[in-house]
Amino acid sequence: MVQKSSRSGVQEHNAGKWRTFNEKFVVEERYVDVEDRRRLYRASVILSVVGLALFVAILVSVVQSTGLHAMDEPLHDWLVTTRSGALTAFMIFLAVFFGPIALPIIVLVVVVVWGVAAKHAWRPILLASAMLTGVIVSQIILHIVQRSRPPVDQMLFGADQTFSFPSGHVLGACDFLLVGAYLIVSRRRSRRAAVIGFAVAAVGIILAISSRLYLGYHWPTDTLASFSLSLMILGGVIALDTWRTARIAGEPVTGKLSKPEE
Repeated sequence: MVQKSSRSGVQEHNAGKWRTFNEKFVVEERYVDVEDRRRLYRASVILSVVGLALFVAILVSVVQSTGLHAMDEPLHDWLVTTRSGALTAFMIFLAVFFGPIALPIIVLVVVVVWGVAAKHAWRPILLASAMLTGVIVSQIILHIVQRSRPPVDQMLFGADQTFSFPSGHVLGACDFLLVGAYLIVSRRRSRRAAVIGFAVAAVGIILAISSRLYLGYHWPTDTLASFSLSLMILGGVIALDTWRTARIAGEPVTGKLSKPEE
């Protein structure tokens, strides 16, 4: 009798662990107001359209050497004159932080820790998917446009003769900061949290762009192109997340319902 009870307890424990693991991959859903959901869809469309229009304008200017392309060399030459030892060290730190080694590790740690700590893994999976999308898109565009970087002798952190358009560093930083900020603040009802979240993201993006330009690895239009691509990715994330998780009272719930944070 005792042995049977013990075996039953083990089975219940294993079943509980399986249910917990299974719930990780059940998409969290939340109730929102009708107007809030409309705003989210409008925001996704606006971000996508603005990002696409800006990217096309930049791409045309780079390919035809007109328009925004005219600011590239003057701004690059001016930044060269502002260099100093302390500022260079800080910019190199930023380049490493947002670089192809450190940033993927940071993203991996965030995704894994978030996925383990959260009841549902929908948001960390969405973040990882957005980052992967950015990498694939940037590599495709890099090899299509094949734009040369600024002069190698003006680069301050080692020579880099790969293609320049768009900036992978900046695109990765933008995706991580913008999508991460949205996925965090979208579950809160506080406007202040949204303002703070996106303000922090904006500061990080400005620092990432400044680093790549200051160190001499990109033209300004390379970084603007990356930002515009990230706006499109953010728009896609908002649309997908809203479609899959935002529910209005009376609609059927297919996943697990979560209460928005205050």
